[in-house]
Amino acid sequence: MITVIGSINMDIVVETTVFPKQGETVFGQGFHTVPGGKGANQAVAVARLGSHVHMVGALGQDAFGNELRTILQQEKIDDTFVRTTETATGIANITLFDNDNRIIVVPGANADVSRESIDAARTLIAKSDLVVMQLEIPQDTVEYALSVCEELHTRVLLNPAPAENFKAEWMERVAYFTPNETECADIFGVDVESALERFPNQLIVTLGADGARYYDGTQHVFVKGFKTKAVDTTGAGDTFNGALAHALTKNQSLSEAVEFANVAASLSVEKFGAQGGMPQQEAVLKRLGGAQ
Repeated sequence: MITVIGSINMDIVVETTVFPKQGETVFGQGFHTVPGGKGANQAVAVARLGSHVHMVGALGQDAFGNELRTILQQEKIDDTFVRTTETATGIANITLFDNDNRIIVVPGANADVSRESIDAARTLIAKSDLVVMQLEIPQDTVEYALSVCEELHTRVLLNPAPAENFKAEWMERVAYFTPNETECADIFGVDVESALERFPNQLIVTLGADGARYYDGTQHVFVKGFKTKAVDTTGAGDTFNGALAHALTKNQSLSEAVEFANVAASLSVEKFGAQGGMPQQEAVLKRLGGAQ
């Protein structure tokens, strides 16, 4: 069983060929509301692969909150510990222009994921094989959750996004840590090789389409990505983390788990939306078999 503690957002996406100047109104070419938030994304990735997953988070008493809770339930994610608060549901306002994006995140109810939320889920955390977290909920809550997991001897996979919310001393409480190259450099202030050698079999650095790497205590291990034609890379990192969590709780070696996660991520970018392309286990195993 895996417990995900984290954010739940509705992504509000506008596509435009003309980026408006200040005070200007322009016509757009597309509008979408897409379920997101790193916590929910990673929970969906885990659930699609067949693991039993619980979500700890918060939603508002609004239409977005109702829709997002329904999606969690449809994905067979246990939402018992997803609180409904008086704060509006978190959103990400995304403008797509010229193959680039500009994003404004309003945390909303995600800021209400508190120590009390963690205490309420304490028995669940104790029973979990792995707890997965990111950094889109309050820093104090993350720190408290880490201390509870440490006390209960529950392993943690921490995806440090956004990286500026991470504290270096948390590494002592984390079993698996999954920054990308940029986040790794920002957090540790050294080159990737030096950082990896400080945290063997704990620090896994993602390399986008090139896969991921870690240090096994003796040598640097590169696990190649699976090359594919990307349609939307938004959910690739979250798919990687969800798939890695799933594989690690199925007694796979770290190398096998990273390879599984790479293949899952490659499938996720072939469809639109962070959650839209997240694969079922059968698809991952099929592609994994073809890659070997």
